[in-house]
Amino acid sequence: MTAPSPAPKLGAIAVVLYEARFLLVQRGKDPGRGLWGFPGGHVELGETGLQAAIRELAEETGVVATADRYLTNVDVIVHLDGAVAYQYLVAAVACTYVSGDPVAADDAADAQWVPIAEVLAGTRAMNDDVIRVAKLMLA
Repeated sequence: MTAPSPAPKLGAIAVVLYEARFLLVQRGKDPGRGLWGFPGGHVELGETGLQAAIRELAEETGVVATADRYLTNVDVIVHLDGAVAYQYLVAAVACTYVSGDPVAADDAADAQWVPIAEVLAGTRAMNDDVIRVAKLMLA
């Protein structure tokens, strides 16, 4: 893991549900290396969470979607040696699939369409809150 961040950061994830499958990526870098979750990343200066989710989705997977609405916020707090190493406030964005086949790029090690039942069963090593966010998308 790299040096701790001195301040909380903003992030966004794209929650894409298409043909009874969620689009998930396997993280290729810390924090969360090896874990599966929704594509996403940092919100850049001047960018909304909705815009960031769509940009990060395209960068990590090549998939194009439209941002529909905010689903929820996710607090990600990572501790290292008893201290906070990273803190993110992540906007979960409900997205509608437009086009593209997922191909891992940027900081994703893998990208796949994963059946709803598999996501809800938690059969893969996943980031915290993936199941909760998936349920919100399905509601």
